[in-house]
Amino acid sequence: MKLRHYIILLCCGGLFSCKKVIDLHSESNLNTSTYYSNYEEVRSALTGCYNGLQAALYNEWQFTELRSDNSKMGVTGSTSNINRELSDLDMFIPSPSQVQIFNYWRAVYSNIRNCNIILQKLGVVYNPSTGIHTFNAINIPITDADRKQLAGEAMVIRAYHYFNLVRLFGGVFLIHQPVAPVEAPGISRSSVDDIYKLILVDLGTAATSMNNLNYAQIPSTELGRATRWVAKGLLAKAYLTLGRKAEAVTELQDVITNSGYALQNSYANVFAITNEMNSEILFAVRFKAGGLGLGSSFGNDFAPLGTGSTVINGDGDGWNYPTAELDTLTNGDNRKPTLINSIGSGTSLKLYVKKYLFPVTLANDGESDWPVLRYADILLMMAEAKGYTQEGLDMINSVRPRAGLPNYTMANITSVAQFENALSQERRVEFAFENQRWFDLLRFNVTMTTVTAIQRIRDHYANEYAAHYSTYLPPTPSLATLQGYITTDKLLLPIPQREIDTNTQIVIPQNPGY
Repeated sequence: MKLRHYIILLCCGGLFSCKKVIDLHSESNLNTSTYYSNYEEVRSALTGCYNGLQAALYNEWQFTELRSDNSKMGVTGSTSNINRELSDLDMFIPSPSQVQIFNYWRAVYSNIRNCNIILQKLGVVYNPSTGIHTFNAINIPITDADRKQLAGEAMVIRAYHYFNLVRLFGGVFLIHQPVAPVEAPGISRSSVDDIYKLILVDLGTAATSMNNLNYAQIPSTELGRATRWVAKGLLAKAYLTLGRKAEAVTELQDVITNSGYALQNSYANVFAITNEMNSEILFAVRFKAGGLGLGSSFGNDFAPLGTGSTVINGDGDGWNYPTAELDTLTNGDNRKPTLINSIGSGTSLKLYVKKYLFPVTLANDGESDWPVLRYADILLMMAEAKGYTQEGLDMINSVRPRAGLPNYTMANITSVAQFENALSQERRVEFAFENQRWFDLLRFNVTMTTVTAIQRIRDHYANEYAAHYSTYLPPTPSLATLQGYITTDKLLLPIPQREIDTNTQIVIPQNPGY
């Protein structure tokens, strides 16, 4: 595995205040031996890691929302390469050679490398045997508090990447320090347990290393950077994924009690481009319109194909269409106008994702950020951790009033199965099109008794078959064939074939079923 390229973006006070790139330096102009000599340089390099989240996010929805029961491909008759690849992902038959998978893989590992360089320069050393971080002596003139704050932010970004990788691919390459190109081919895949060991220690160390400012105390110029509350929220989600609910409760309770974050009064206000990094957004991948190369393409990506400038300037690509099931599920829900819109009528009716659709001057240059962790997620994770109890129901009910929905009670939720389905449905709508649904289904598949990922997707295929999947270009799969595509093996994506084929030193094992 050759992870050679890295980018450092120097920004005015960080991406999160002015969100404007002043300069772009490539590896040919800077190197790790001459840079990172003071606080400002390390912080600027760290801003590059935040910007590096954008490249991975561009593909992430394809492996999360599209493979869930929330979304489907919009253009079933297309023969373009990218639409065929997206259709294959939608049907759980992706090729290991698929370009979209490789692009995501490359973007994630490139940014992990960026984080590893920063952590190395800050003297952070991870011992895989003990699962412990140590802070070694460094020559950079920096206070201990600043050093630990910057290191904590880098560890959060690295852990976030690995958390997504392990859930999508299983055991991956555990690269926790800069690796020379000659060394990389000798590194094989690590176990899932070893990947989670790093995730937990990264987030745990970050949570105890960074400052404890609550939301109201964070300077406006710092909003958007990872905080101890982000670390604790992601740590809680990792614990839930591992079935360690009691430990998740501890982290979540600290965020609820001490972070100062809170729900917005309206669902639409959470995502308004005039209200970015509000009290509900703990962490987001940030974008900036204005021809700076930092704008979001998702408004155009998700708008209907062939609508010109009717929906958005520059037309849409017709990707990530909402399912009819989700459309029906959100009827009477105040969240629907923010989530889904439509154009046309009758047989020509097209649903499309509205959440990231705001007016743009230039195509693919949107302003809207992409939420990664919201306070509503903290509350609903607490419901999951508490389970079928009054406390669990109270947590679900905390997000329902602004949706215009009645509270659940022990009188109308009378079993574990009903509770699990209520929580699953609440999360499905609340976080629709935020890359949460597939990860939720994977987690529920292990930690719940009634919500199983395979059955949910097979039901989704049945619901959408007549109107959608039966219209695919020949050879059109039968419903039984389509439902048979999703198996336990196919819950994971394939390791990119290029990673396997280009390694001349060791044999990299492919995931079963590919």
